[in-house]
Amino acid sequence: MAVYRGPRARIERRFNDPIFGQGKALQKKGYPPGQHGRIRRKKSEYASQLMEKQRAKYTYGLLEKQFANLFHKAVRKKGVTGEVLLQLLEARLDNTVYRLGIAPTRRAARQLVLHKHITVNNSVVNIPSYTLKTGDLIGVRDKSKSLDVIKDNITAPHKSYTWLEWDGTQMRGRLMALPSRKEIPEKINEQSIVELYSK
Repeated sequence: MAVYRGPRARIERRFNDPIFGQGKALQKKGYPPGQHGRIRRKKSEYASQLMEKQRAKYTYGLLEKQFANLFHKAVRKKGVTGEVLLQLLEARLDNTVYRLGIAPTRRAARQLVLHKHITVNNSVVNIPSYTLKTGDLIGVRDKSKSLDVIKDNITAPHKSYTWLEWDGTQMRGRLMALPSRKEIPEKINEQSIVELYSK
């Protein structure tokens, strides 16, 4: 499975946002990477749209072709394209595992899924991009419930979300509904992404 393996601190500094988790890169250097990082330049409209697309892509851990395919899927669905795109991103299995608190980051959630520690409706699913539907049950495989890594993540404090339900004793959650735009906490301007792909 393809995944971005480049320098993460540089990406976080580019967007001035801890996209990959709470790293120390932004604390040490609060300016963009590169020789001209400290120079403020006015961005063109295209540059701003491209930045938003890249931000969404890196935040959810997708490569270019995967993101483009997901956008075209969002276009074919009913509703506001930008909001539908974010809902599709949120409904990915790796993202939902991260949101439920089973993993500390999306990258760690992806690894748990790939290593067959996660079940969907009591069946093992090892595809991080698997799209969940409303009502699906997401849980930890019985053999994996005793793993210290998973136990530590579940017991650690994490944010809860209105569209997800979590049962700590059973180590499983449910996707109650697709989130509305107001419920999604990510700082992404989805309209800019729609405009970029519409050119």
